[in-house]
Amino acid sequence: MLHGQKIAVVMPAYRAARTLAACYRAIPRDVVDTTLLVDDGSDDDTLAIARELGIATYRHPRNLGYGANQKTCYREALAQGADIVVMLHPDYQYEPRLITAMAAMIASGVYDVVLGSRIIGNTALRRGMPLYKYVANRCLTALQNVAIGTKLSEFHTGYRAFARRVLSELPLLANSQDFVFDNEMLVQAHAFGMSIGEISCPTRYFPEASQIDFRRSVVYGLGVLRVSAQYRLWRMGLSKPAIFSDAPELRLASEPPAPVAA
Repeated sequence: MLHGQKIAVVMPAYRAARTLAACYRAIPRDVVDTTLLVDDGSDDDTLAIARELGIATYRHPRNLGYGANQKTCYREALAQGADIVVMLHPDYQYEPRLITAMAAMIASGVYDVVLGSRIIGNTALRRGMPLYKYVANRCLTALQNVAIGTKLSEFHTGYRAFARRVLSELPLLANSQDFVFDNEMLVQAHAFGMSIGEISCPTRYFPEASQIDFRRSVVYGLGVLRVSAQYRLWRMGLSKPAIFSDAPELRLASEPPAPVAA
């Protein structure tokens, strides 16, 4: 707990059996009140290992996608009364020890969203990020900063911390079930006037860590361009995309928990 606020770590998992234990053990227990894992229909031992570690575990009976996994993660965290939610991938690419700093930036009331940036500190390439991903990251981020009016070092990190109101007020049910969910959520936070901060986060790239292949990276990139275009059209009053709607029925709190089997 920080400043009397309950901290939850959520882990959207898919085929994370080889890295889950090491990642979980690095989480700072003196700060984190609860850890939740949602297994998205993995066909390895992810679920069994999570249970052995004592993690509160939920399971989609089939693979629904990265975005769908996050929706379940956040819904369950809200249901457990979390004030601050940190998303940590169980592939151990991101440094769990930074949870304390990220949660503190939220608990201070200065930021609503905090990102663990792989770009700040200039370590991404030295730590193994594929060159094509680095170039795509920098180009897409530069484009979105111009299109959306932000000054972020990257839009594409998967290491994020959120104040409760971000998860309960944004229309997250309108978002993609796949990887572009991350980008939609960040653009939504900006569109709805929520403050976004960043912290440098060195990352690890190794064979056991999950990565999006080239084809899916291209699909994701096209999705990012679509989100940027939707934002510009929405700001100009020329379109009303659901991802920028304030309809209550598009909020996670308005929908009953998805069926999961622990």
